Amino acid sequence: MSQLITRLLPVLLCLAVSPVSAQTLEELSQIVREAATSEAKVNQQREARFVRERDNQRQLLVDARRELADENARADRLRVEYDQNERALADQEITLSERMGNLGELFGVVRQSAGDVQAALDDSMVTAQLPGRTQFLSDLAQRRELPTVPELRQLWSAMVTEIAESGKVVRFSAPVERTSGEKEQLEIVRLGVFNAVSEGIFLDWDTRKSRENFIELPRQPAGRYVGMAQDLQGAGTEEIIPMSVDFTRGQILRAVVQSKTPIERVREDGGPVGYVILGLGLFGLLLCLWKAFSLYSTGGKIARQMKDQQANRNNPLGRVLSIYSDNPEVNLETLELKLDEAILRETAPIETGLSFIKVLYVVAPLLGLLGTVVGMIATFQMITLFGTGDPRMMAGGISTALVTTVLGLTVAIPLTLFHSFLQGKAKALIQVLEEQAAGIIARIAEQRA
Repeated sequence: MSQLITRLLPVLLCLAVSPVSAQTLEELSQIVREAATSEAKVNQQREARFVRERDNQRQLLVDARRELADENARADRLRVEYDQNERALADQEITLSERMGNLGELFGVVRQSAGDVQAALDDSMVTAQLPGRTQFLSDLAQRRELPTVPELRQLWSAMVTEIAESGKVVRFSAPVERTSGEKEQLEIVRLGVFNAVSEGIFLDWDTRKSRENFIELPRQPAGRYVGMAQDLQGAGTEEIIPMSVDFTRGQILRAVVQSKTPIERVREDGGPVGYVILGLGLFGLLLCLWKAFSLYSTGGKIARQMKDQQANRNNPLGRVLSIYSDNPEVNLETLELKLDEAILRETAPIETGLSFIKVLYVVAPLLGLLGTVVGMIATFQMITLFGTGDPRMMAGGISTALVTTVLGLTVAIPLTLFHSFLQGKAKALIQVLEEQAAGIIARIAEQRA
């Protein structure tokens, strides 16, 4: 009974919501049967759809299980194949490393050699004559693959070419940067890889990457070397010309350019103390020349007076001799005193200036010592401000100290020699006066005896 009610409940609900109303029991029964039949069809359709979907899900499950089994089997095969490949790869790597032993060492040597050769060729002035010859060396030095046989031959050819060119004297045309900054296309004579000249002047090879060209040296070496360069520039191809060679490939020439001349050192490093020392030395030199002229002139007059019997008052000896001629009757003691007085009067002019020269050669090294102290003070100031990390910061003060010391000694030594020489000359003249006065006294004493 309960099952019947359960089955009829949907029908009754349909009837409850249905707008159709039954007038009789038969109509109601008819309606109920139709509703039941309709509901049965719907249920059958649902059951059929459910069965179909269930069968589809079962088929999908079977397909998924079959695919899973296939994938698992494929994974097993791939795992086995991967293991086999790993073992084969390990064996191949061992074989490769064994076969690459000598080739790997050769590869490393080739890369290093290519880099070294490239650096040497970049620094060589032959590159100005043969531009672009180092590009393949740069590529070869950075290569990660083994070089080919033609590349090895090209590397060997570049090395042999550089060796051959280092022993040649070649003329070619290349741009030259003047000291004014302008570039000109000039004929250049290259002496191997050591020197290059153009128009009788020495050139320097600039190896900076931004400007690989020849530059004119702002300061040329000594005149005889410039003359050699001019002779070489104008010589024929078969003519033999003596020529100096800078075996350091330009380093000595660059040092000549950077080094200071003595005048530049005095002007830049001597400072005020250096100028004072030079002025003192120039004044002392002029004073020595004047004194030397004066002494030699006086010596000449004395020499002429010694040959003349008549006393001439234009020279010291004549004035001394005139004492005897002016006082012929005076006693011997008085005459001796008058002669001594006359000699003393003549001694002062002869020795005039010698004491001042002595002061100059004593003061000159003291001024040099003053410059040394000033330079060391400047050096210690640089050390206080910037430390001792950069020696060039201290070079100015040390150079001032040394230059002023050299200037002081340079002035003092010649002045000392001049003073000794002039003092000796003055003493010789005074000795002549004393000898002549003593001779006069001796003759008078002999006559009156």
